[in-house]
Amino acid sequence: MISIIIPTYNEAEGITRLIQHLRRQATSGIPYEVIVADGGSTDGTRELAQAAGATVLLCPVKGRGAQMNAGAEGASGEILYFLHADSYPPEGFTQDIADAIRQGYGSGCYRLAFDQPHWFLRVNCWFTRFNVNAVRFGDQSLFVTREIFAKAGQFREDLVVMEDQEIIGRIRRHTRFKVFPRSVVTSARKYRENGIYKLQGVFFLIYFMYQLGFSQEKLVEMYRKLIRQDKV
Repeated sequence: MISIIIPTYNEAEGITRLIQHLRRQATSGIPYEVIVADGGSTDGTRELAQAAGATVLLCPVKGRGAQMNAGAEGASGEILYFLHADSYPPEGFTQDIADAIRQGYGSGCYRLAFDQPHWFLRVNCWFTRFNVNAVRFGDQSLFVTREIFAKAGQFREDLVVMEDQEIIGRIRRHTRFKVFPRSVVTSARKYRENGIYKLQGVFFLIYFMYQLGFSQEKLVEMYRKLIRQDKV
């Protein structure tokens, strides 16, 4: 079974659409479950997700890493598939994952595409075809076997940002990593709200600060100062 784990916080606007999309695009005959790991939403996210057929967990700790770990602990499947609430995998994604497992890959992700056809975003997405850590982020989704996830040590719950990229390095020590030739389509809403060039510049800044060893407190401070959002 594939356990699709979606961390949420106030995602009522799109959670029903995402769960319906997963039902349409999953391959018949491959069992899966959808787990919504919620961080205390106040907009009806949990109720909508449950009505759409997901298993909903109210997580004791808010934070993407903590919520994804809680989702993994509550999952029934031996394959974990972590997916952001505004990202949509392609048709047959469960078949892709099952095939990769049979080929000996214990983890992997898709390339990235945005729902806005801006040339600059397309250029950024082009780089996600390469199998290197520098271009691995949570928007691309992530599958990993439960065994490898346990060996890697789960997500670091002390990381508020960069938790998605940090775990990839640990996972690679234990298994082969697959980058699928197709793409997850994710929302460009944050780019639209903040400006495409500005937001990408901020992301580059935070990435380089992370690589230089800046503390999480400094990274979060910079994130909140420069990015208009309500999630971090």
